[in-house]
Amino acid sequence: MNWISLPKLPKTMTLEERIDAFARLGDFIEKISSEELSDLYRRVENNNNWFTPEQVKNSLDALLLFLNKEKLADWLFKYDLSEVRNPKSVGILMAGNIPAVGFHDMMCVLLSGHRANVKTSSSDQILINWLINKLISIEPRFGQFILVEEMLKNKDAYIATGSDNSARYFDYYFGKYPNIIRKNRISVGILDGSETKEEFLELAKDVFQYYGLGCRNVSKIFVPNREILISFLDSIEDFREVASNHKYFHNYEYNKSILLVNREMHLDNGFLILQESKGLVSPISVLFYEVYESQNDLNELIFSVNDKIQCIVSNNGWFQGSLPFGKAQCPALDEYADGIDTMAFLKNL
Repeated sequence: MNWISLPKLPKTMTLEERIDAFARLGDFIEKISSEELSDLYRRVENNNNWFTPEQVKNSLDALLLFLNKEKLADWLFKYDLSEVRNPKSVGILMAGNIPAVGFHDMMCVLLSGHRANVKTSSSDQILINWLINKLISIEPRFGQFILVEEMLKNKDAYIATGSDNSARYFDYYFGKYPNIIRKNRISVGILDGSETKEEFLELAKDVFQYYGLGCRNVSKIFVPNREILISFLDSIEDFREVASNHKYFHNYEYNKSILLVNREMHLDNGFLILQESKGLVSPISVLFYEVYESQNDLNELIFSVNDKIQCIVSNNGWFQGSLPFGKAQCPALDEYADGIDTMAFLKNL
């Protein structure tokens, strides 16, 4: 008699057990030893010079905001997640523009009860793999639900994040499967002219955190007049340290030289260039600005580019649908990229 070897089924976990595992991961990160943290910082930065210890710490602090048992339970309550008897394999193509940017997608897949088949970005291999290994050490049953792969073929569904160009590639290969395919997004700031130095400094966090590499980084501001730009540049001197990163400073010098050669008008404080433009995606070290004439004019400008905006910040969140200055890189659990409800997508697989 020939025995047929059946594939080993994953050991199921209840939703409460899955939530508890992520909450314990948060506890571990919060209490990690300085020695292990220093070693992690070193390895991450060696892999990607943009990911300095400060930026990795920012990323881990952001994770701690939602790796909390009560917050996770409150977030998932509205989805009525029942036990998944036939877990699907979900391919996750992660971006690598900022540290651990793909973690939320992986967490959504695992909390929904499906299997996460992860392709990491070469720019963000160390931190994501460290988080995966820590999660599995905390809850070994996740070892059968997470697989890091180089090629994501024939999965049941896909979540892919990239540029407009890569989105066309993703759609060609994965369009026949259930999918979430994300494209380029930008974030904008709105000023009304009443901002103080302290408020400008909060806005500067949204500009400079992760050196402006994230889709939630402010790459363009809308201002009521040009005079406010001088006040902004004068107020953010505390962020001059960004220029100590050689990759950032190389971008700054390059972009400045292009503007000078082309004799294009711009403002410059030695580490940030302000350039008037109707464009949205500004180069690293450059912040685009556009002047609006009235509230109606501002509303029309925002509406015209709304499908390209990831988030909006304004002083104390005065503009409808915006976040306060300084909060762009602190999304809530249900602030999904591109406004697409990832958990609802996974629940309906």
